[in-house]
Order: sequence, then structure tokens, then C-alpha cells
Amino acid sequence: MQKKTFLITGGSGGIGAALAHELAKTSYTPLVAYKSNRAKAEAIAKAVDGEAIALNLTDLDAVDQVVANLALSDAVLAGVVLGASAALNITSFGHISEHDMENQWRVNVLGHQRLLAGLVRKVFRKRKQGIVVGILSEAMGTTEKANLTSMGAYITAKYGLQGLLAVLKAEYRWLDIITVSPNFTETRMLEAFDERFLEPLRSSGQIKSPEVIGQEIADRIALFGDSQAGI
Repeated sequence: MQKKTFLITGGSGGIGAALAHELAKTSYTPLVAYKSNRAKAEAIAKAVDGEAIALNLTDLDAVDQVVANLALSDAVLAGVVLGASAALNITSFGHISEHDMENQWRVNVLGHQRLLAGLVRKVFRKRKQGIVVGILSEAMGTTEKANLTSMGAYITAKYGLQGLLAVLKAEYRWLDIITVSPNFTETRMLEAFDERFLEPLRSSGQIKSPEVIGQEIADRIALFGDSQAGI
């Protein structure tokens, strides 16, 4: 049986690292994709017997090169987790900067679209199989009202990612599309919030650990992974 891999964008982050450890307990070899934190990504990859991969989603040529490398690999890429996101900036809607909006959009939507388009054409289409996991956010709420304020650029980009996945599913029905929407999770993203806001959430157990979210995602992947047992 061929080696099966699973690519995780934002793999050096809290949820990405936790998910890599969970996937390593299964038949998948985690590919820990990172933008700048090479040391952490390599440490995670070493711990899970995986591989660290440089992937800057804001550099489309770099994205294309990663796809080309995966297409040439002897291993079977079973799926990809879209976990990367730009740093969170807390500000009111009227003060969202062009820089913040562009950064969130380029990572969550533009970079992920380029990655998925390449993987569909050059990797997943070969077997007409592939699992795509989009990490959204509970903060999105509904299209009528977000659950949280002052996160406009981030929430807008997450809706962009949701739309991207909807289009992907409509055009490639043989792909398995999974979305998860975590609430507050103990990751570096919380550094953007005032501790006075976070303390009561922690006290009431409303902030989950990355390990809990990683396990949830791994369990969802396992439901679809059985269909690929023959590869």
C-alpha cells in the first residue's frame, strides 16, 4: 500500500500542530506547511514522523511549486486542511485597513484557491478522490449577523473561504468537503484580545484547547478516509 499524506496549511500553528499529532496516529503522514516558523514546523514534523514544507500562500509562484512537488511525489496525497490565516487585528469595521483586509483575503481565499486549483488538476484528479477540510470560525455567525464584532477582515475572509469551498464542491462532486467552525481556541490568535475579555471565557471553560479541535477534525476526516482505504 502506498504511503498516504495529508497537507496542513498553517501547520505550525496551535490547531495545525495538534491535528498533525492526531493524523499521525492514523494511516496518514502529516505534511506540516509553514510560512515563516520553520523551526517549529520541523520540530512538529519530526515528532509525528512527517515532513515540514515551506508554503507562503501570498506567493502564488511558491504555491505552484509546492503543488508541482506534490504531483511528483511517490506518496498519495489523501487531502488538505486549509488552516492558515493572516494575523488577527482587532478593530472596528470603519477602521479596517486596506493592508489587513488584503492580508486576510490573500491567505484565506486567494492563496488557498490557487493551492486547491493546482491540487485538483495535478493530484486529486488522478484518482478522482480527495478530502478538503476548511477551518472556518464560529465568529462568522450568520450572513445576517456575525457572532463577534471588531474582527471584520478576518470574518469577511472566512466567508470568502466558505464560498470558495462551495464552488469547489459544485464543480468537483467527487471531492469530500468538510468544514469546521471552532470558537475561541487557545492559540496565538488570542494574543490580539485584551486579557480582561479572555479571563472570564477561560474561567467558564469557553476557550477550547487546540488538541480538542485537532481531535474533532481528525474524527471528521476518518469518516471519509474509509472510502480511500484501497489506495
